[in-house]
This record gives sequence, C-alpha cells and structure tokens, in this order.
Amino acid sequence: AFALAVAAALAIKLPNLFGATWGVDEAFYARNISLFVLPFLVGYFIWKRDLAGHTPTMSRLAAAFLVGAAFANVYPFASDESHTQILAAIHLPIALWLAVGVAYAGGRWSQVARRMDFIRFSGELFIYFVLIALGGGLLTGFLMMMFTTIGVDAEWFVESWLVPCGAAGAVIVASWLVEAKQSVIENMAPVLTRLFTPLFTAVLVTFLFTLLVTGRAVNVEREMLMAFNGLLVIVLALLIYSLSARDPEAPPGAFDVMQVVLLCSALGADALALWNIAARITEFGFTPNRVAVLGMNVILLVNLAWSAMLYVRFLRTRDSLAPLERWQTRYLPVYAVWAAIVVIVFPPLFRYA
Repeated sequence: AFALAVAAALAIKLPNLFGATWGVDEAFYARNISLFVLPFLVGYFIWKRDLAGHTPTMSRLAAAFLVGAAFANVYPFASDESHTQILAAIHLPIALWLAVGVAYAGGRWSQVARRMDFIRFSGELFIYFVLIALGGGLLTGFLMMMFTTIGVDAEWFVESWLVPCGAAGAVIVASWLVEAKQSVIENMAPVLTRLFTPLFTAVLVTFLFTLLVTGRAVNVEREMLMAFNGLLVIVLALLIYSLSARDPEAPPGAFDVMQVVLLCSALGADALALWNIAARITEFGFTPNRVAVLGMNVILLVNLAWSAMLYVRFLRTRDSLAPLERWQTRYLPVYAVWAAIVVIVFPPLFRYA
C-alpha cells in the first residue's frame, strides 16, 4: 500500500516532465486526474484480493481505464473553458469508480453483500480522506510558517509538490486504513447518519412548510439545481449508510419512520425544482450543463422514489428491508453509465462547446 501511494504521488507529477510534448496544462490535469490515482487504487485491490490470475476481471478493468483515457483526451474541445470538457472531467471519476468497485469485490460483484460492502467502503474512504486532508492542511500551515520565519518561501513546494502528491497518495493510504482498521471504523458512517438524519429531516420539513406558507417559487438557476442534486446525494447517503448498519430482518422503529419522512420531504422539494427547470428548458433550450445536471437529478429522483416506496411497504408489512438493500446495490451501475454517456456522448453532441 505504501509503495502504491508513493507511485500515485509520483505519477501525478510525471506529465510535467513532458509538458511541452504532451500539451500538459490545467485542463489536461482536470480531465485526467482520476487516471493518475484510480489505477493504483485498483492495483491495491488486485493485490489484496489476489486477482492477478483472474484474466476476465483484469481484462475488463484494463479496458475501462483505456477507454476512459482515450475519451478524456481524444476530443478537440473548443477551449479550456469548454462546458463539455468540464463535464467530462467531473464525470470520468464517477464512471471509473465502478471499476474500483469491481476490483474491491474481488470477482464477486454479482453478490449483493459485496456491492453493499463497496458502498460502505466508499463512505469510510471519504471520511478518512477528509481526516487526512485536515491533518495535511495543518501540516502545510506549520511548514509554511516555519520556513517564513527564516525568510524562505516554501509556497512553490506546497503548491507544486506537497498538495498534489499528498492528495494522490492519501487516496491509497485512506483505502488501506479502511481495509486494515475495519473493526474500528466500520460504524463511523452509520453513527454520522444517526446524527444528521434528524437534522436534515427537520430542515427539509421546515423548507416545505415555509414554501407552502409563503407561496414563493423555487429558484431554478443551474447552481440551484446542482444544490438540489447535492441534497439528494446526501439523503441517499443517509439512507444507504443507515441500511448498512441495520439488520434487514429487524422490525421497523421510530428511526425508520424518520427515514421515510426524510425521503418524502426530499422528493417533494426536488419535484418542485424539476417542474420549474423543465419549464425553463422549454423556454430557453438545452445546454450541456443543464442536461447533465438534469439527467443526474432524474436518476437520483428515480432511485429515491422507489426507495421510499419500498420503505413504506416495509413499514406496512413489517417484512424485511432486504428488497431495499438489493435495489440500492443494483442501481449502482446506472450512475456509472450516465457518467460514461456524459464523457463520451456529450462532447460531439454539443460540438465540444
């Protein structure tokens, strides 16, 4: 793990050595950043799960990254500010994250339990990466302060080497921590879920109540729709990580009722936003950003709507939450497929603008 972290840290600086030849600039790094880190993370799981001799899985993983690298660099984007280029840079890591999941599952991606394990791993990885980033920020502050006291400018080192190399290596280190310390951290995400579910529920219910009382319209600018997307992602995360720590056969309780209220409130708020954005698109037409945000919004909305239906059925029948768990794990490829469509189809469709 340490060797792969160092390799990822060095790989992210390698293109700078050939900048004049490869045309390396900020746009190049934005499009390819995931290709400098995720292959090493996949390599870690190939070693960890002993997949080196599993030819079909290895071939699929290699193909995924080769296709991603090709479409990240083959299109003649209009400019560095091209909307389709920015969308490709955002969505390529999402598409390739499914390849990480296949490697993590160790050739057992078809099993619901392994896909749920990967979802749990993703949440714990995010938590540990943020903690490492906070520590790294503190380290960086002290480093610059100490060198400033002796009249040495360390800013160039921090910006060019410490931050990019440290961030790349931290992804591998955080993954190793999740794997090595599962017995210690496996409940971190569910604990945070228990804390924030009531808070988000209260905020959403208050928002809907205020909307009804005041009769005000929802602001449907692109940034606001992105904010609603972020809201749906958070609600989805709260749902999934509460499931990951819950016995699917346990009877419903007060927290389950709160989850349903949270889901229904999020769906209600987002339905209002979608209704207005549809009217806006009808009036002003399609743009790549608008379509990308709208598409992801619809995908999240479908997921949460069916989840709410399954959760309500569970409250009524007191049967099992296993169908909801299966639904969430089987829906994962939908996000990767949509992200791949944005990376591959959007640039030529919108003429690389």
